[in-house]
Amino acid sequence: MAAFIRRNEPFTCAHCGLRVEPAERTCRNHCPRCLYSMHVDVEPGDRANPCGGLMEPVRVEYHSKKGYQIVHRCTRCGQETRNIALLDVAVQPDDRERLYELMRHPR
Repeated sequence: MAAFIRRNEPFTCAHCGLRVEPAERTCRNHCPRCLYSMHVDVEPGDRANPCGGLMEPVRVEYHSKKGYQIVHRCTRCGQETRNIALLDVAVQPDDRERLYELMRHPR
């Protein structure tokens, strides 16, 4: 497994167009409004994945050490990944209503 590459850069969401700012304590990798991500990494931060598909949020899981995690599924290749939900941040926290909806109605 390759080393984690820290990339905490602003980006524009490819799904809804929101300008997303960097996170405070971690690397933001999904949109706080629609919760979509992009399938760009093989290892965190490497930007080496040729797929490039949209990562649709499909459900929310709870991990005892990491807290709530958004499970994303690539709309192009089907791979699933987990990303920590950013709830207690000052800058662009994840949309709680969208998270609750995923909890109630996983895809």
